[in-house]
Amino acid sequence: MNIGKKYVDAYITKSDPKARPILRQLRRAIKTSAPQAVEGIRYGMPYYSYFGRLTYFAAFRNHVSLFVMGRAKITYAQEIKPYQTSLATLQFALGTKIPVSLIKKLIVARVKENDAAKKK
Repeated sequence: MNIGKKYVDAYITKSDPKARPILRQLRRAIKTSAPQAVEGIRYGMPYYSYFGRLTYFAAFRNHVSLFVMGRAKITYAQEIKPYQTSLATLQFALGTKIPVSLIKKLIVARVKENDAAKKK
């Protein structure tokens, strides 16, 4: 059982109601793309690990951020460009549609990257 689930549930519930739909979409995209990932809270935000860090996300006043780790952000540089605010941060304004298929691709790439690192 993933005990981190209740903490992520609480994080989403306590977040701004306008952020909750995006948070739920991010969570669903991550969990379907990396069902073996462990869910929890790190640095006060939802965190997913699978043989190391996969991703984090967090709600802010006017947006939700997804923190993309590893080479996935390089592989999909052109696709993430409209959302990228720093080397590892994608921002989605509250009330906007998020690129779920892109997020899934990023997470799958991270899983593969962590799998390869584990085998070394």
